[in-house]
Amino acid sequence: PAPVCFHANDDISFLRAEKKRMGLKFNGFPVLDENDCLVGMITSSDMRFAPMNAMKLKDVMQPAPITAKPGTTLRKAYDLMRAAKVGKLPLVDKAGHVVGLYSFTDVQRLIENKNPTTNCDDKFRLRVAASVSGGTGDCGRMEKLADAGVDAIVVDSAHGHSKGIMEMTKWIVKHYPKIDVIAGNIATGEAAVALAKCGAHAVKVGIGPGSICTTRVVCGVGIPQLTAVYSAAKALRGSDVAVIADGGIKLSGDVPKALAAGADSVMLGSVLAGTEESPGEKVYSNGRQYVIYRGMGSMAALKNGKGSRARYFQDNEADDDLVPQGIEGMVPYSGHVKSIMTQFCGGLRASLGYCGTRTIAELKERGKFFRVTAAGQREARPHDITITKEAPNYRT
Repeated sequence: PAPVCFHANDDISFLRAEKKRMGLKFNGFPVLDENDCLVGMITSSDMRFAPMNAMKLKDVMQPAPITAKPGTTLRKAYDLMRAAKVGKLPLVDKAGHVVGLYSFTDVQRLIENKNPTTNCDDKFRLRVAASVSGGTGDCGRMEKLADAGVDAIVVDSAHGHSKGIMEMTKWIVKHYPKIDVIAGNIATGEAAVALAKCGAHAVKVGIGPGSICTTRVVCGVGIPQLTAVYSAAKALRGSDVAVIADGGIKLSGDVPKALAAGADSVMLGSVLAGTEESPGEKVYSNGRQYVIYRGMGSMAALKNGKGSRARYFQDNEADDDLVPQGIEGMVPYSGHVKSIMTQFCGGLRASLGYCGTRTIAELKERGKFFRVTAAGQREARPHDITITKEAPNYRT
């Protein structure tokens, strides 16, 4: 989107009112003339020290600001802003129109790697993945996603070890060799090898472990998640194909278990379903806030979503003939994603320390499993006490 700009004849009170109306938290705006050409910059200091709110922006702005051409790289902008000691760098075309704006706070955060765990590409953009089904009808969707700059594609199905998924994986790898391809879902080593031979860069493991999935009881199909992850990882040992554990993660301690079993990463569903950022509807029950959470295989999702029907091979079924493999329910509201991930990352780091490992790769090599009895399982959780206040990383 184009940067927010104001005109030279606007007064300070108008700028403040517009800033409040739009909910803008930042300061520093380009100032334009009657032809929408850049003539100055207005900063928080300019407004703070202006004697009257009725003053025109042209009387308090910084004229002839430092500018750069459209297409200026982040690194070049960083160097220019540091040299000129300015907080904003407008990008101006040949006609004098503002087409972009760099903020030093954002540029510095990216260049100096203030958030080292953020997954960005070489242009400092957050990496984005999207899914397609195994049908040829999604080839057009794939083309649009590639044009939009998608970083990874998930060829997604409830049954990843199938002809449609394998053929779609081959097609994407052939036509879009620079895009990472994830294929799934699967539950066996044989399926992992088959998808790897199709060119998949990663496989997604998990048939039926999710909290809202009923595949195992409706279809009688599936393998316990830890066993499935281990089988896939063992079959792919020595290759560059990654294993993603999808489903069954309830607590932060489940993550290192999946990694020690051979997974390279995990996917979270119900853990994040109750967050503020979740698209689910927020409701109240017995004085407590919840978020509606439905599985892709639930009846509601199958009736309303083309993607859900494709995932469960029911594209052409009438509504009355749909066979759901999931449920719809609600989970407790859990705040923001950032808070959840702070606890999960902290739990994983602590696990690495307990296991005497520095990295996930070391954990995969040195992690050990022991058989746990029912008594041991009970002992592992809080017991013989009534919990009066929930911890941020543990709920009964």
